Amino acid sequence: MGQREEMLALIRRAYAARGDGDVEGLVTAFHPEGVFTLTGDKSALALTGSMEGHPTLRAAFGQFIADFGFESREILAELVDGDRVAVHSRVVVRYNPSGKTFSTEILDLFRFQDGKIAELIEFADTAQIKAAIS
Repeated sequence: MGQREEMLALIRRAYAARGDGDVEGLVTAFHPEGVFTLTGDKSALALTGSMEGHPTLRAAFGQFIADFGFESREILAELVDGDRVAVHSRVVVRYNPSGKTFSTEILDLFRFQDGKIAELIEFADTAQIKAAIS
């Protein structure tokens, strides 16, 4: 299997772990010093920002999974260029505290290092997320 297929397979496993609520499975897809960034204005939505390293990612992903269940994910497009991958998805999300569900689109930009996710920058509709949790 080539590098392209290996990167896409790891992303799919990470997405499956996220959908299954498997924090450890999600964290192990990341490089030990991997970074996850949810883009957005932190003053508008406290969830935004960057988290780095397995211990921090474990805590952050654990909270994200506790609060937001991913009911389904449809991958709309995947683009691979060297060690970078872009994935455009449509997800159905459940905000667990209220049970509200909503459909939204997400763009994930990955960078790989040593066969693991070194960086994931996620672009989501933070206004929609804020409305769901309000």
